[in-house]
Amino acid sequence: MIKRNRTSSRDNGYGLYLYFLGLSTRNVAKALSFLNIVKRRHVSIWNWIQKYQPKRISSQRNKIDELIVDEAVIKVGSELIWLWVAIDSKNKQILAQNISQERNMFVAERFLSNIIREYGKHPVSTDGGTWYPQACKFLKLEHHIHSSYEKSLIERTMQYIKDRTENFDDYFFPCNRKGHCNHFHVKNWLN
Repeated sequence: MIKRNRTSSRDNGYGLYLYFLGLSTRNVAKALSFLNIVKRRHVSIWNWIQKYQPKRISSQRNKIDELIVDEAVIKVGSELIWLWVAIDSKNKQILAQNISQERNMFVAERFLSNIIREYGKHPVSTDGGTWYPQACKFLKLEHHIHSSYEKSLIERTMQYIKDRTENFDDYFFPCNRKGHCNHFHVKNWLN
């Protein structure tokens, strides 16, 4: 009869701890082996995660005070497209981004509705764009114009993104495909 070598709950817990710190299952397996704790394959680590079914303790929705939203034009290949960005006013984190070929109320509404689906309803701060008030009204969101502080936050964020995308235009954004480009590769790169 073969006796199975069970992993102790302490070792399971340490493996899960490493995983939730951000390591992949392969790297957790390597770390446990390197530290002479236990030798397990990455599939075992994945099974531990499935067994304990971790739940999110706190929701990101509760931490957001206000959304700061803006759009800017970026060059992709020979085209100019609109980059839409939303950040949180409290922790200045980029919450959502999207690209579109047009800038109007319908695109703004779709962008905001995707944010609502992910983070819930929050007040929205925008620049003086005419497309935002109508989109916010339709989605029943509180809307106001940026304060000088909010404007500086969103402008710095937009400039940061534009600076990072400017140098990669020729290499990562080539739209030399025949026919119509859907810019899917640009969305993937930005994500």
